[in-house]
Amino acid sequence: MAEFDEIINIRRSIREYAKKDVNDEDILKILKAGMQAPGSRLGAEPWEFVVVKDRDTLVRLGEIKPRVTNAPVAIVLVANIERAFYKTVWQQDMGAACENMLLEAVNLGLGALWNGVAPDEERMTAIGEIIGIDDITNLKPYSIVTVGYPAEGWENKFMDKFDESRIHYEKY
Repeated sequence: MAEFDEIINIRRSIREYAKKDVNDEDILKILKAGMQAPGSRLGAEPWEFVVVKDRDTLVRLGEIKPRVTNAPVAIVLVANIERAFYKTVWQQDMGAACENMLLEAVNLGLGALWNGVAPDEERMTAIGEIIGIDDITNLKPYSIVTVGYPAEGWENKFMDKFDESRIHYEKY
C-alpha cells in the first residue's frame, strides 16, 4: 500500500488497460471505499453499484462511453434518489463516492477512469436500459468507473497540476 499523500498525487485518469483481469477481492475493496464517502447526511447515502465484467455488456456501455470498451471491469454508480437526503444535490454525494473509488484503485496498484454519465438524460436513460434500471424512476446512473491494470505508458504517476494563480483569499 502506498501512503495517502503519494496516492492522491500520482492518481491520474487511466484510459488504456492491460489485458489482465481484476480480482473480485480488489473490486470489493473499491466498492467499500466508495461506500465510505461522506454523504449529505449520515444514513442517507444514495449510492448503489452495478459491477460489469461481461465483455458484451462492456461493449454496449462503450457505445455510449467509448473508454469503457477496453476495460476489464466497469462499475456503474447509481443514485437511489429515495435514499438521498437532499433530493436535488445527490450528484455531490455520488461524486464523493466516485473519488474514493478512484483513490482506492491507485492504492491497490490499479488504474481507473471516471466516465461521466449524469446529468445528460439521454446517456442516463441509455445506460439505465443496459444495466436494467430503465423502468425504476428512483434510480439514476451517475457515472461509470472503469478499473484495470494500466497499460504500458498509462501508469499512475505524478503530474503537477498546482496553479497558485487559482487561489484567492477572502474575495475573488
